[in-house]
Amino acid sequence: MTKIKFAIIGCGRIAQRHAEHIRNNGELLAVCDVVPEKANELAAKYGSKAYYNVDDLLANEKDADVVAICSPNGLHAQHAIKALNAKFHVLCEKPMAINVADCGEMIKAAERNNKRLFAIKQNRFNPPVAAIKEVIDSGKLGKIYSVQLSCFWNRNFDYYQNSWKGTNELDGGTLYTQFSHFIDLLYWLIGDVKHAQAFTGNYAHKNVIEFEDTGAVIVQFYNGAIGTINYTVNSYGKNMEGSLTIFAEKGTVKIGGQYLNELEYQNIEGYKVENLPEGNKPNNYGNYQGSMSNHDKVYENLIEVLVNDRPISTSSFEGLKTVEIIDKIYQSVRNA
Repeated sequence: MTKIKFAIIGCGRIAQRHAEHIRNNGELLAVCDVVPEKANELAAKYGSKAYYNVDDLLANEKDADVVAICSPNGLHAQHAIKALNAKFHVLCEKPMAINVADCGEMIKAAERNNKRLFAIKQNRFNPPVAAIKEVIDSGKLGKIYSVQLSCFWNRNFDYYQNSWKGTNELDGGTLYTQFSHFIDLLYWLIGDVKHAQAFTGNYAHKNVIEFEDTGAVIVQFYNGAIGTINYTVNSYGKNMEGSLTIFAEKGTVKIGGQYLNELEYQNIEGYKVENLPEGNKPNNYGNYQGSMSNHDKVYENLIEVLVNDRPISTSSFEGLKTVEIIDKIYQSVRNA
């Protein structure tokens, strides 16, 4: 099989995960970071070339097929558009960008250059999530009435210290950095959001972050369903829960655990989800854990798309939709 060649922009924590899966699925030619030590360390580990300037990497690594964008949220659009214009396919970490206009420009750049723009939404691969998606799509739940999303995590002072995280310019907000995967699942499972009304506050991170650490949101979907989103990074000492409960015409289901990795409750008319495979472990970053580590599935799909012309698991349009929903939530706060 053709070996796909990659480059990585941004050599922080998540780039380590990408490099590992690139090694398993292709070849990592080059990495780039404005902090030379980070680029040098990752390059040395994987036998790649280190760059400290994005333009230099894009100009010199013409053998690469795909550029993985692992830079801070607020730089995703800039870096992705440059890579697309340089005729590379792009795999962009979440969120695709931190405003709707930038997502649109990214999609236009991909279309203009006839290149693929992959958005990472790895929670779709969690076994209980995939199973409930099949249940919904097959009509077994009937009409969906309402949904409750709970995101109760811990992000302490150390997480934000000496970091781009917590800034409006490069982070964008708690929903973008911590919970965009959860918002994506609302769109994927339930549908697009018509209205959102939110209340937010910063209770435990004053003078640490520039936005909220807690929010309560009511949403109305275009299909008539209503929902709530309750989220915080103030769960004492550790992550507590990431759950999604759906109330529908023919059943009630709850996907729970800390990372939407357990089917906690199901009562479906004439049907039962059984024999779910065990999912991957969450991303472990030492002092805290992130979402489920399903980047292996993301890379497997990317290879299938580029080599065998298979369907893409998460399109750039769906990445845009996540940002649109988060934008509606934050707009409601700004307009209050």
